Amino acid sequence: VQLQASGGGLVQAGGSLRLSCTASGRTISRYGLGWFRRAPGKEREFVSAISWTGTSTSYADSVKGRFTISRDNAKNTVYLQMNSLNPEDTAVYYCAADVHGAGATSPGPYDYWGQGTEVTVSS
Repeated sequence: VQLQASGGGLVQAGGSLRLSCTASGRTISRYGLGWFRRAPGKEREFVSAISWTGTSTSYADSVKGRFTISRDNAKNTVYLQMNSLNPEDTAVYYCAADVHGAGATSPGPYDYWGQGTEVTVSS
């Protein structure tokens, strides 16, 4: 499975971006999917995840109420809608796929990772 993340860019504080991550090579309809990020000088951290059914979602406290994860199995794609962005959201965002389907909140269970897309929020 290859994951291709896109949608990053430069946005002003308070703005919005929608990240996409499209899989190729295999259908990911039974996979849990997640987003993680790594800010400059910081460790990678969990952002959001969604189960293979789409009925269970998880969010980091720092993004809860501002970010929304969703998936479109017909397009083999997971999305991260990011609203009310602030400079602390500046990071490289990575998507990941978990063959067990749960949508874990830690990186260990994920089997496949995308290359990352950079998000910069200016104040």
